[in-house]
Amino acid sequence: MADHTDAQTIEAIRREACPLGNSASDYDDLLRLIGDARFVLIGEASHGTHEFYRIRAEITKRLIDERGFDAVAVEADWPDAYRVNRFVKGIDDVAGAEANDALSGFQRFPTWMWRNDVVLDFVGWLRARNDALAPGATKAGFYGLDLYSLFSSLDAVIEYLEKVDPEAARRARARYACFEHFGVDSQAYGYATTFGLAPSCENEVVRQLVELRSRAADYANRDGRLAEDEFFYAEQNARVALAAEEYYRSMFAGRVSSWNLRDRHMASTLDALEAHLSRSDRPAKIVIWEHNSHVGDARATEMGQSGEVNVGQLVRERYGHEAVIVGFSGYEGTVTAASDWGAPPERKTVRPALEGSYERVMHDVGIPRFYLPLRGETEATVRLRKARIERAIGVIYQPETERVSHYFFARLPDQFDALFHLDRTRAVEPLERTAQWERGEVPETFPSAL
Repeated sequence: MADHTDAQTIEAIRREACPLGNSASDYDDLLRLIGDARFVLIGEASHGTHEFYRIRAEITKRLIDERGFDAVAVEADWPDAYRVNRFVKGIDDVAGAEANDALSGFQRFPTWMWRNDVVLDFVGWLRARNDALAPGATKAGFYGLDLYSLFSSLDAVIEYLEKVDPEAARRARARYACFEHFGVDSQAYGYATTFGLAPSCENEVVRQLVELRSRAADYANRDGRLAEDEFFYAEQNARVALAAEEYYRSMFAGRVSSWNLRDRHMASTLDALEAHLSRSDRPAKIVIWEHNSHVGDARATEMGQSGEVNVGQLVRERYGHEAVIVGFSGYEGTVTAASDWGAPPERKTVRPALEGSYERVMHDVGIPRFYLPLRGETEATVRLRKARIERAIGVIYQPETERVSHYFFARLPDQFDALFHLDRTRAVEPLERTAQWERGEVPETFPSAL
């Protein structure tokens, strides 16, 4: 069996690696790599690691302040994230709220993905930054790309129409009544319609989106820019309803079809957001926060070989070198994750990475934390292009089935343009700590984070 952690590969990485300290200058090399790119996709190797969230937030602050980025688009539901958007821009009902209140929309499992200490600090920073801008200056926003919010998006469309067109709201309510038999259980809807136990609501959500778009000019131009933003919010909710209806039916047809539908929806939402935020004098610039598995180019992974596409691939195909993809890796530590879907968050111990994995290669470099550029044909990128297993921890971590549950083959330099490796990491802190999470407390000797 070939030795994937041979001395030549390790030495080549060591020559290219840039050790990380604890300052904003740690990201100077990455910003030079980004240059004039308009899309920066920043991943995470888990949905519950403090350092991944913290570094991503610090990079994003610099992109907004120094490179004029207009928005952060995240792996979260559209209506929940839009509440945050209204807060950071100081709009209406949440203008005077606290950052914690702005995050209160994130109630769907896993709440800790966005209701955690790092996101709370970032949202507070973004509000303060926007408040300090000169009158009329463009404020950076916060948006969701995901499609799980079927029922809250239906409600949001009706709520918007009740304000601008009560008769249209009545028609929307009648159409969306098709879903009433299922309460707020999206999966029950998908199961019943897939197996012929109930008719689908596809025609109803299509008709509603078509009608809403037919009134776009009237609704969006009533009160200037704010009305335009509010229409865009409602239109996107109608699009989410359409995509979510199809997604929940596809769940029972197989992983590839539902995965592809979800990632194509996120990519098309990003395209719509880019068009909405762009101006005649300057196209929009957006930072994307999602898991490595969504932003790392699927064509460089075994999932891509099985027919899956993802946001990173779709953005690269459309925007080329205007997009830069940044990945993360870690070797060991702790993570906030659940044992099963819908279960409470726990502070779990992350096992040392498996022999032969990219994470083990990075560990053997001997630098605790470093940045590694992956573009170009350096000795390191050439050696790393040979496929190896790579770890991915989502909202569930099952160390007892580590290899099967959390590793897949990939070609790292084709997947990402740059990588941050953190040898030891700690769990991100949920805003609501459960007893199970507290019981996972690690010893005081565990190294501090950024």
